[in-house]
Amino acid sequence: MTTLQLNSTANPELKQLARILSRRASSRNRRLAALALIAAAVIVTTACSSAMMLLGTGAKRPAASEFGLGPRTSANGLYLATLEPSRAIRPRQMQTVRVSLTDRNGRSIIGASMTIDGGMPQHGHGLPTRPRMTNALDGGVYEIEGVRFNMGGWWEFKVTISSERGTDTVTFNLSV
Repeated sequence: MTTLQLNSTANPELKQLARILSRRASSRNRRLAALALIAAAVIVTTACSSAMMLLGTGAKRPAASEFGLGPRTSANGLYLATLEPSRAIRPRQMQTVRVSLTDRNGRSIIGASMTIDGGMPQHGHGLPTRPRMTNALDGGVYEIEGVRFNMGGWWEFKVTISSERGTDTVTFNLSV
């Protein structure tokens, strides 16, 4: 880049042109610096997420007996839940899953509400969608829509259940 310096006796039009060129150059430099900063942020973010996927989060995969659709007992023993998918659970497909809910004695839980959470513990990310309970069917069966797993691997599917018995969470370990 060439710098244009003008003395006090220079033509006023040249002085004006020098000021304009100077402003444009500094504006261009600011744009280049901003672009470099954005590129560095993208590179660092990509490198961190790639490292997390390769190295993992330190989460240890549960024993094989901890995997499956259930029945699974909730953390505090209030509920027994079983997942009943409408078809085999596969990655990259939107799905509807039913949850059959009973107490420890096998009596259906009626009038419950549920919230859904989960993710891939070894990758450190959550579910790619926001599944929600949409229907309470007969006999303690509830329908959850919007279930999607965006890749194969170990997923936790957590169902938090609230009813007159209390609030408790059931965690399903799924191999998708």
